[in-house]
Amino acid sequence: MSSLKPDNGSFDFSNFRNDFRAGLVVFLVAVPLCLGIALASGAPLFSGIIAGIIGGLVVGSLSGSQLSVAGPAAGLTTIVLGAIGKLGQFETFLLAVSLAGVIQIILGFVRAGSIGHFFPSAVIKGMLASIGVTLILKQIPHALGDDRDAEGEFEFFQLDGENTFTEIANAIGDPEFGAVVIALLSIAVLLLWEKPAIKKNAILGSVPGPLIVVVLGIVLNEVFRLLLSGWALENSHLVQLPRANTLNEFAGLVTFPNFSQITNPQVYISAITIAIVASLETLLNVEATDKLDPLKRNTPPNRELKAQGIGNLVSGLLGGLPVTSVIVRSSVNINSGGRTKLSAIIHGVFLLVCVLLIPGLLNKIPLASLAAILLVTGYKLAKIQVFKDMFAQGWNQFLPFVVTIVAVLFSDLLYGIGIGMAVGFFFILRENYRTSYFFHRHSERSGEKNPD
Repeated sequence: MSSLKPDNGSFDFSNFRNDFRAGLVVFLVAVPLCLGIALASGAPLFSGIIAGIIGGLVVGSLSGSQLSVAGPAAGLTTIVLGAIGKLGQFETFLLAVSLAGVIQIILGFVRAGSIGHFFPSAVIKGMLASIGVTLILKQIPHALGDDRDAEGEFEFFQLDGENTFTEIANAIGDPEFGAVVIALLSIAVLLLWEKPAIKKNAILGSVPGPLIVVVLGIVLNEVFRLLLSGWALENSHLVQLPRANTLNEFAGLVTFPNFSQITNPQVYISAITIAIVASLETLLNVEATDKLDPLKRNTPPNRELKAQGIGNLVSGLLGGLPVTSVIVRSSVNINSGGRTKLSAIIHGVFLLVCVLLIPGLLNKIPLASLAAILLVTGYKLAKIQVFKDMFAQGWNQFLPFVVTIVAVLFSDLLYGIGIGMAVGFFFILRENYRTSYFFHRHSERSGEKNPD
């Protein structure tokens, strides 16, 4: 087995096989997430794909993290939707994204990333578990064939008046049987692929389980079309990637910033907002990713802010959404065996090449197949053992952990983390107060005493 070097910045090709497999799996998951986040943000669908490519190629190359994967983030959808509405034009919004990148670069140089060291451990672990629980709840409708809500939509209260639980109830009441069959068989394959007998097999162990799941989903749906037309999934239940048949059509999908709005004060307000929120989300996510890293490597936070800033600068210039480190992609990367930053870069290469060459094939992938992958990922993040371990550490750790999970589940990632941080700091201050130390100064004089 090859050794791994703890150098956060260098490329390590000794684990290329693992990184290639992980990059492929992250790519499969990233496609619908990029599209879904763009749709939820009120932006052109292709802007999400551009952000995913930039997150993989640009941020992946410059980042100091070996396992974090960047791309468009669900935590920014509300901010992006509001900013596009206020600025009036998507092109003007792109200018704000580029300026946000410049602000992040500056934050990196002034060492603002050090704030990441103050996040309570219990809150970070609660964030990971909450992402797992949210993934499970949000993917159940997709596994049942209810794809009315876009992938990447993570808020509890939705714009259509529904919430996480009512969406599950609606999906249970009207399932798509083809999607259910595909999802159940996909989960079975993923669990089977975790067995030692498969992992140790020279042939089967070299093929990622999620790739088998995607191929299985495509084949099953084509079989349904031929033999069980009532179970066949229509386009609304499949990946829907914008298609470009020529290079000119592809170029037409790219949008550029409107630099004539450079003096618009609202552009700078939006840029500052995006920069602050994207930076906080990135620092939280890389901190969480480091905790999942089997080698426990530490990401330089200031370098990460610079990398994300350059990524946002480029993404804005090329028509993409804002990018941050994304814990869903990062956890999929780790669970798929990723070991170095090459996996993030490879996922970006796959996005670019496949969007150019085989968009039609990607559009045959059932969302139920991808839901199965994310359901298993969510389970790994929110195992019962995680709750038991946190409970064993005492109430000072367990309560902030649970509060973070509940707060994220019933709001969104950033609000939930904020509530969890408040509770976490309360317990830290309380513990410090109860174990206060007092220092008393006194002096001693050595030598013979004067008899007088």
